[in-house]
Amino acid sequence: MPPVHIMIKPVSGACNMRCRYCFYCDEMTHRQTGVLPPMTLETLENVVRRTLIYADDAVNFAFQGGEPTLAGLPYYEALVRLVRQYNARRLPVQYALQTNGFDLSDEMIAFFARHHFLLGVSLDGIALTHDALRTDQQNHPTHARVLATIERLKKAGVEYNVLCVVNAQVAAHAREVYQALAPHRFIQFIPCLDGLDGRPQAHALDEESYLAFLQTTFDLYEKDFRSGHPVSVRQFDNWLQMLLGMPPESCAMRGACSLQYIVESDGSVYPCDFYALDEWKLGSLNEQPLRRMARSEIGQTFIRPSLAVPEKCETCQWYGLCRNGCRRERDPRTGLNRWCGVIQAFWAYAGHRMKTLAHEIQKRQV
Repeated sequence: MPPVHIMIKPVSGACNMRCRYCFYCDEMTHRQTGVLPPMTLETLENVVRRTLIYADDAVNFAFQGGEPTLAGLPYYEALVRLVRQYNARRLPVQYALQTNGFDLSDEMIAFFARHHFLLGVSLDGIALTHDALRTDQQNHPTHARVLATIERLKKAGVEYNVLCVVNAQVAAHAREVYQALAPHRFIQFIPCLDGLDGRPQAHALDEESYLAFLQTTFDLYEKDFRSGHPVSVRQFDNWLQMLLGMPPESCAMRGACSLQYIVESDGSVYPCDFYALDEWKLGSLNEQPLRRMARSEIGQTFIRPSLAVPEKCETCQWYGLCRNGCRRERDPRTGLNRWCGVIQAFWAYAGHRMKTLAHEIQKRQV
């Protein structure tokens, strides 16, 4: 069995910020219950116990929201105690947490450092682009506050990376955004999602702006690589891995869905963070073992549509690298990824240079 990844939403969609593109806010409006009450310690115990019973290799407990730090330090202290209690087979256990960086206490930061949590911090580049859509509940800017939190994480020795949502504003300032984020060394650029109803929002990406963003950031990524000061950009790193014959670590780049085990605060389990919807509920870890959910008909029904390969993909020279992208971004009418034209144009622009980088990496590994 491969490593088991469990993504837990300890406070459901509750948050202390009001980001205008939040996909989970959109999801919560499409299910019977929106924001659920915070996870109880009894539910947390069931999640930990049943996960460690199911796993036979490494386990990764990841926390997301909403804003997962709103669960409070005692919740995470209980998590670590429960892992020690139920990990009788001494499986490797890792912790990760995605935060908006808005309000982390010194005590919580020290805890994350002590227990080796990997933190993802949401930071949309420069103040102009970040503050346009990532505000607090009073509509005040948050960029400076998030930067201050990152400095505190660095001082405490917390390992972290940066997640940047690529929306229209970010794409329009690609160079400045990359240069602002490059010192953090590990960056995830995530294209902004349209709503579940398919309607683009005012800040949505279009093909032209996303292609320009990819081209500009790749130029800078390549330059940093050649300067001897490489910056990790998850999407480019994954493509290089694939060129080197290794599987991508990003599920959005594998070409087919798998069960990601998203655990809502009431213990309900869903197959994917983008599909935490009533029709895709696999069960509850308060009531059922994880093994039963892994074999459930609902889970297999969820996976099945992602396996289809459109005819256009079968003849595309870039399909082995694109694999039709994430299911959430496929057009329900054609089955094609919404960024199909962008990816083809990007590889026409950067394909030879990407292959050269992969060859140079391979030579260094010999």
